[in-house]
Amino acid sequence: MIDVKDKTIVVLGAARSGLAAAILLQKKQANVFVSDNAEENQKKTEMQILQDQQINYEFGQHSNKVFDADFVVLSPGIPSQSAIVQELLSKNIPVYSELEIASWFCASPIIAITGSNGKTTTTTLLGEMLRTESPQSIVAGNIGNAFSEVVLESEESNWAAVEVSSFQLETIDNFHPRVVIILNLAPNHLDWYDSYEDYINAKLLILKNLQDGDYLIYNADDKLLHEKIRNCPAKKRTFSLQDTNASIFVHKNEIIYEDKILIKTDEIRLNGNHNYQNAMAASLAAKIAGIDDQIISRVLKDFKGVEHRLEFVSEVKGISFINDSKATTVESLGVALTSFQTPIILIAGGKNKGSDYGKLNTLIGENVREVILIGSAKEKMSEAWRAIVPIHLSDTLTDAVEMAYRLAKPGENVLLSPSCSSFDMFKDFEDRGKKFKEIVYKLKFKHEN
Repeated sequence: MIDVKDKTIVVLGAARSGLAAAILLQKKQANVFVSDNAEENQKKTEMQILQDQQINYEFGQHSNKVFDADFVVLSPGIPSQSAIVQELLSKNIPVYSELEIASWFCASPIIAITGSNGKTTTTTLLGEMLRTESPQSIVAGNIGNAFSEVVLESEESNWAAVEVSSFQLETIDNFHPRVVIILNLAPNHLDWYDSYEDYINAKLLILKNLQDGDYLIYNADDKLLHEKIRNCPAKKRTFSLQDTNASIFVHKNEIIYEDKILIKTDEIRLNGNHNYQNAMAASLAAKIAGIDDQIISRVLKDFKGVEHRLEFVSEVKGISFINDSKATTVESLGVALTSFQTPIILIAGGKNKGSDYGKLNTLIGENVREVILIGSAKEKMSEAWRAIVPIHLSDTLTDAVEMAYRLAKPGENVLLSPSCSSFDMFKDFEDRGKKFKEIVYKLKFKHEN
C-alpha cells in the first residue's frame, strides 16, 4: 500500500472512475482537487457528489491548479496524448490511471481481464464463480463499479476480478495482477491510437509487472496474441476451440479440462463459440483461484449473460428486441449477426472508432434485411453497406426504434448492436442500452394496450 496522506493529488475528469478515485484518495487523507473541462451545467450531479464529499473542484477548464500536484490521476476518457497530459509529463508530474491508484489499496490478489472483445462477459462470469465460493470477492471495472469504488472492501482471503481497458493500462506503474486473462486481439479504438500496433502495445502493458509466480491465461487460437506473449515470464495457461494440447479446450461439443469433461457445450446457457471461449477463460482463472469444478460447472449452466450484451428486452407483436449496446467494435457486431436464426433489422452507429465496416459485408448480406443508422458514423457505415442492404438514416435512437418496428415482421429481430462507441449521443454504452430498453417498453405499452 502506498501512503498518500497529505499528498496533493489532482484527478482529471469527473466521470464515474474519476469521482471514485477522488473519493478513495480523500478517504486516505490526501488533498484532492478534481478538474473537468465540461461545463458546470453538464455536471450538476457530479458537482453535488464532490460538494457532499468536501472535495475541491473546477469545471469548464483545466486551470494552472492541475500543475500543483504530487501526481495526477487520469480518467480513461482523457487521451494520454492530449495537450494537458503531455504538459504534465513535461513538468515531470507523474500521471497514473484510476486502475493504478486503486491497486495500491487492494488487499486481494487481482485477476485482470482484458482483450478486444468479451471482457465484460468473462469478468462477470468469473465474478459469479468467485462469489459462489467467497461472497466478498470484488468484481469491478467497466461493468458497474469502478475499481476505486469497491477496493476498500478487499480482503487477503478473497479475489478481485477486474476488467481492464487499454486506456487504463497506458498510465500504470506498479499495477501487478496475480492472474492476467487476455481474450483476444482485434483492431479497436483506432480513433484513439495512431496504429493497430500502438493499440496492441497498450493492451500488452498488462504484462508489465508479471513475474514467474504469476499466471497468464490466453487464447491459443489467436496467433498474433500467441506471438506477442512469448517472452512473458508468467506461467501460461491456454484455452482453445480446436487445439487439444491447450489447458482447456472444446472437443466434440464438450469442454475438456485435465482429461475430464468439465461441461457439455449444450449445457451452457450462453451460446456461440465466443461464449465458449469466455467460459473457458473464466474457468481457468477460477481453477487457479481454487474454485471447485462443480461450482464452475453450475455457474456455467445458470449464467444468463450480462446486461447490454445480446440481452433480450421484450417482444412486441411478435417482434423481438435485442439490446447489444455493449457491442462497440466491428468484431462484436459480427458475433451478434451470427447469433440469430431469423432475419435482423439492425440499428447501428455512434462515434466512429476508425473501424473498417466493410469487414462485415458478407455477414450483413446474409443476416440483415434492413439497416437503420444513427450517430456520427452513420455516413461511413452507409457507404460500406448501402450496396448490400437497404439503409435508413435516423437522428435519434427513439426514431430508429420506431422505424425498426415499422419495418420488422413478426418472427424477426430488431437488434441494437452499434459497432461504435456511444459518446457522440450518450454518456456511455450503459446509458445507450438503458435508453433503448426504455424506448422498447414504451413501444410495447403503446401497441399492446
